[in-house]
Formats: sequence, structure tokens, C-alpha cells
Amino acid sequence: MKNILITGANGQLGNEMRVLSAGHPEYTYFFTDVEELDICNEQAVMDFVQANAIDCIVNCAAYTAVDKAEENEAFCDKLNHVAPGYLAKAAAARGAALIQVSTDYVFDGTNHIPYRETEPTCPNSVYGRTKLAGEQEAMNLCKRTMIIRTAWLYSTFGNNFVKTMLRLGREKEQLGVIFDQIGTPTYARDLARAIYAAIAKDVPAGIFHFSNEGVCSWYDFTRAIHRIAGITTCRVRPLHTEEYPTPAARPHYSVLDKTKIKETLGIEIPYWEESLRECMEQL
Repeated sequence: MKNILITGANGQLGNEMRVLSAGHPEYTYFFTDVEELDICNEQAVMDFVQANAIDCIVNCAAYTAVDKAEENEAFCDKLNHVAPGYLAKAAAARGAALIQVSTDYVFDGTNHIPYRETEPTCPNSVYGRTKLAGEQEAMNLCKRTMIIRTAWLYSTFGNNFVKTMLRLGREKEQLGVIFDQIGTPTYARDLARAIYAAIAKDVPAGIFHFSNEGVCSWYDFTRAIHRIAGITTCRVRPLHTEEYPTPAARPHYSVLDKTKIKETLGIEIPYWEESLRECMEQL
């Protein structure tokens, strides 16, 4: 019987972990958000992990407002870099495992083939830099750390691109969406399933990549969302990145190679459009 701590439990991934926990009654769960456990408080983290005999920590908490991070670097760094170190230290003190969720933004997006885990990192935003620092901090302080980098996360919970495009598609006659940033959407429930598969394998240490299968642009993603929803009244136009300037730079190409996680965990990953359809049926 493992005791599992899930931080950031009210976010997209944390909520999906909660939904799927019903299918894994062999574990005891501690779902926390900032009200129950402030992961930026080192002593509170250490005390919680010890008092509840935690065997595995899944850190779903992060500062993910990519543009706001550019002017809020101190808090972003605290949550994305320093706090994972506190979790790692507490895990190591108990001999527990840590699953730290990271991002495709650790790359600058100049590749033209999918990024493997061994590729050199080169983040070009505050968000990307703080998430990379969090990876390194966690791995330095806890040898049983599994880093899972993901991308373009969406779910039925919280605010995300899918919900925004559904709303705008119903409100507007015309919409411009970027077509020259290429990646892969990730349904948070698929990522949560992979995390449960990792826990079942005793949390293999190291860096792993996970997103859904396939490749698209934000423009393609939007067209698929509207097609599945039956939205026909909104014309979607492709935009260049420079036509839609943002405070934070985003990778132009951040497709992740998933070979390692599929082979290590023995999992199959669904195609992005199939998972999008599954999520939208729930919505």
C-alpha cells in the first residue's frame, strides 16, 4: 500500500489524477493544493511528507502563466524551481520517489525533428528557464526523481486552449490562430494514465517525454476543435507568430519524441485527435 501525495490537485493534471484514482484503490492518496500544503514552505513540505509516510510525490503544481511569468519572475522561480527542490529533499529524506512534471519550453524550438530527452536544453522564456531549473534541482536532491516533460496540456478542468477556442468559435465570425508554431496537444487524462503506469513500475528515474501522438499547429488544433464541436459559423485564419506578439517567446517547433517512455512503461499513446474527441465528449 503506497501513500501518494499529489500537489497542485486543483489544476488540470491534478484533477485528472483524482478522477483516475478511483481505478487504483491499492494506493492511499493525499490530494493537496496551496490551502492544504504550501509547497513553497520547506518545513511544511518536510513535515507533511514525514507525518503521512509518503512513498511517492507527484508534483502537478506549477506557475504556468507563460506571459505573466516574464514580469513575475521571482514568484515563478519560487514555484517552478525552488519548490520542486523542497519536494525532492523531503522525498529523499524518506526514500520516496518524486514525479516532477515539466515542459517542452525547456527547448528553444529550433529543431525540425522531435526532441529526445538527451538533446541540449535552451529555454528562451522565464517559464522555460524556471521549469528547467526545477528539473535540475529535483534530480540533484532526490535520486528517485522522474521528470516528465509534456506540452500543450488541456482537459475538461480549468482554463485551457480547447475551452477558449470553443468559446471564441461560438462568439466570433472570424478568428486568427498561429500556424507556424508546431507541437502536439496533450490530453491531461492521458498524461495522468502514464503517471499511474510509472507508479506501478516503481517510478523509473530520469527524464522522459510525454505528449499525445502526431503533430499539428495551433491553427490545425483549432480547426479540429471546431470541426468536432460542429462550429461552422467562425472562419479561422492562419497567423504568423509576428502577427500576434506576446511577452514570452514560444518554441516554433517542440514536438517531443516519446520512444523512451513508451518502451520503459510499456504503454501506447493515443493520437492527439482521438484524445481531443474523448475530452470534448466529456465537455
